[in-house]
Amino acid sequence: MPPRHRQTTEFKQALARFKDQKWRLNNLYNIVNDEGFVVPFQMNEAQEWLYDNLHTYNIILKSRQLGFTTFIDLYFLDKLIFNSNTEALIIAHKIDDAMKFMRRKIRFPYTHLPEAIKQKVRIKKDSEGEIIFSNGSSIGVATSARSGSYQLLHISEFAKICTKEPEKAREIVTGSIETLAPGMELFIESTAEGRHGYFYDYCKMAKDRELLKQPLNKQEFKFHFFGWYLKEANRLPASDDVVFPTHLQEYFEHLEAQEGVKLDRDQKFWYMNKVNTLGELVKREHPSTPEEAFEESIKGAYFAREFDKIRMEKRITRVPVEEGAEVHTAWDLGMHDSTAIWFFQKIGKEIRLVDYYENHGEGLGFYRDILEEKGYRYGKHLAPHDISVRELGSGKSRLEIAENLGIKFTIIPKVGNKQDSIQAARNLLNICWFDQEKTDEGIKHLESYRKQWNDRLGTWKDAPLRDEHTHGADAFQTLALGYDTTSPKKIVKATSADRRKRWKAAVGM
Repeated sequence: MPPRHRQTTEFKQALARFKDQKWRLNNLYNIVNDEGFVVPFQMNEAQEWLYDNLHTYNIILKSRQLGFTTFIDLYFLDKLIFNSNTEALIIAHKIDDAMKFMRRKIRFPYTHLPEAIKQKVRIKKDSEGEIIFSNGSSIGVATSARSGSYQLLHISEFAKICTKEPEKAREIVTGSIETLAPGMELFIESTAEGRHGYFYDYCKMAKDRELLKQPLNKQEFKFHFFGWYLKEANRLPASDDVVFPTHLQEYFEHLEAQEGVKLDRDQKFWYMNKVNTLGELVKREHPSTPEEAFEESIKGAYFAREFDKIRMEKRITRVPVEEGAEVHTAWDLGMHDSTAIWFFQKIGKEIRLVDYYENHGEGLGFYRDILEEKGYRYGKHLAPHDISVRELGSGKSRLEIAENLGIKFTIIPKVGNKQDSIQAARNLLNICWFDQEKTDEGIKHLESYRKQWNDRLGTWKDAPLRDEHTHGADAFQTLALGYDTTSPKKIVKATSADRRKRWKAAVGM
């Protein structure tokens, strides 16, 4: 090939490469790595998977240190340089974090670009929280924003914002996200912070759509999950004398059998060291599954072990009402506060929790209407002993009021020690299945039910903490103490001797 033709071909190939954003990201940018060295940026496996599976609205549940903040902000920088009049915004939990993102994820990679690119797209204005380029594109950092119109928005560690600053989270949702026009790009990435707040709700909705294989519109979130094992560096050399505890061996076997996650010894040894360091928090910081990420690690929680087992055995799932079987209820009735109701069926040796309802400030007539609205074929209604106490105003007990409304309660006797009813609940949880959607609120209460803390002695008290989770947990304890009463009574046939005895008594012999 003549030299001129060869140069023309090489020039066209170079142009083609520069039109490919994936090539640009892997070849043009330099970053500071975890060890503090300046290195060329190369997508890791998790980042590349995300790039190849992007949607307009992306919600990313992740393990720590997988590099998504770096990847997303470089993705933004590249879009700004190679597209005119594009505006981007990065929102961080704290202003110091926002400034660090600007310094390390935007300004540093830009200054290390080839000179020809920087000459073509110059920095026109560089302030502490905003950079404006000569092509009309710009990027800013903040902790929230209500004004402006953006084409690219990155919200970092949103779960932490939702938990620690719910008002700011609401402002981001109603203000910042609303600055995006339809079809523009949104990235929300975070580790989990429990099963509450916008981040959890958005992940749940996106994952539900994924399971149902529903098509997404441009303003519906696509769910992305990235576990700790996707980072190549998350491993430690494990010699032959390393012994893994039985509970971790069972955990690794479960991951492989149920989730298809196969780990080598070095990965297992790394994870074991994280467990030793972080304890229960390892599931939040370095989750293996989405469900695990959102498990609440609540100190002093009464039912933590039981729910670990329930989740491992996948007993929180879709639990339809069994036709032909009665639905029983278990209550905790507040006088002036919340009333909680568990709806359950007893099928074989299983207790199936099919529904949960809670409200406050309402009379028994209101709850009678709720029972009718739900439309179940009811069996027994279990209530704690204090339903028999007469009210000073009316002189009637709530038991009598309920009977007049058509609700016939079975009274569960009071136990001598609160720990006995808590233990009964623990025992019962071993045979319980929960409907994932209808009992979600009740599950939160059970997982959050915990002991009081004694500040003076620095230890846990025997008594439970009374808070918003108490009523749901107490209603479940009513169920645990009384579910045996819901079994159909056996019909015992009378013997010949019994019949003769009754006949003699009837005729006066």
